[in-house]
Amino acid sequence: MKTPIITLLVLLLSFSAIAQKDRAKQHEKLKALKVAHITEQLSFTPKEAEAFWPIYNKFDEEKHILRDVSQAKRNNIDVKKLTDSEAKALIKDMQDLEEAKVKSYKVYIDKLSQIISYKKIVLLFNAERSFKRKMIEEFRGRHKDNKK
Repeated sequence: MKTPIITLLVLLLSFSAIAQKDRAKQHEKLKALKVAHITEQLSFTPKEAEAFWPIYNKFDEEKHILRDVSQAKRNNIDVKKLTDSEAKALIKDMQDLEEAKVKSYKVYIDKLSQIISYKKIVLLFNAERSFKRKMIEEFRGRHKDNKK
């Protein structure tokens, strides 16, 4: 009796580990595509690229951390059981997170403006939006093909 359960457990854990590795590979591939897209759109000089990417990567990491914290706070709450004081505290936390995002964004822009022109910063924002759009279209195209 124990052997089939252990075998099943090992199989489930193996599939889970494989799925996580696949997600990590997909994330890295997506990140590489984004880097290539931004680099192509902004035409960095070697000096600009060398200074730009560490700042960009740090901001991107901060952005993901703040988003994860925000999602965790919202996901761990049962709204129906929420008291008014808990709701007030939650809203205060969300405001603090938004302020942290704005502060991080301002620091990011200040650092970028020392390396690249404001025009390139605007081009960066456009490149990020166009990359997202491209990925969404790609996803929709694949999703449509899978339905057929």
